[in-house]
Amino acid sequence: MSLTTAFEPLRTRWAGLPGREKNGVRLAVLLVLAFLLWQFSVAPALATLRTADAQAKALAAQLQRMQAMQIQAQAVQKQPPLGFDEAVRALTAATQQTLGSTAQLGVANERASVTLKGASPDALAEWLVQARLNARSVPLEARLVRGDASGRTVWSGVLVMGLPAR
Repeated sequence: MSLTTAFEPLRTRWAGLPGREKNGVRLAVLLVLAFLLWQFSVAPALATLRTADAQAKALAAQLQRMQAMQIQAQAVQKQPPLGFDEAVRALTAATQQTLGSTAQLGVANERASVTLKGASPDALAEWLVQARLNARSVPLEARLVRGDASGRTVWSGVLVMGLPAR
């Protein structure tokens, strides 16, 4: 069965329609095509266009944060390496100043263990920054438990920090 024979009943029906009904069918087909064009072509493009400014601002802010982190990382890399004793002194000072009585520091070989009991999240975050920048020490292992003391979040557990070789 060829394509022309398949559409023959439709052609016959079309030829029998009055001009007014033909115009109505044409208008209906035109409206359906316009809807499909809008739905699958124009509407998605407009949605993308509406959100483009917000996405560009978010990406610009993310880029600035990443560039700031890159500058900070490069500054840390350019610092001269610390000796073991200097790193221990810097880590001890950071622990006493930032964590106070909520932490105990113990040094064994090239590792420092910090035992936390009820340290606030802000103090712990500040201590980690100081440990990285001043003592050039990073966590090797962390076993922390989040708790609740008087309606505020606290951290308890052990952090094992790496130190330079002796």
